Amino acid sequence: MQSGHLSRITIDDAQCGGRPCIRGMRIRVSDILELLGSEASFDEVLGGYLYLEREDILAAIQYAALQTNHPIVRSA
Repeated sequence: MQSGHLSRITIDDAQCGGRPCIRGMRIRVSDILELLGSEASFDEVLGGYLYLEREDILAAIQYAALQTNHPIVRSA
């Protein structure tokens, strides 16, 4: 994975409740993932959000993959 994509992810406490966004804009990583999860294609996402770039979508996917790649500790 290219770590360069991750530089597109920004987190600002004063924006979107501190949730990860794309390039300081008010579109959250979760917004992009929800669109993809609803079977929207890259082209459909890009067509609906003209300020997004293909690399932004890849960054959202890479960020999500990294966030889920940790052990889960369960307590009794």
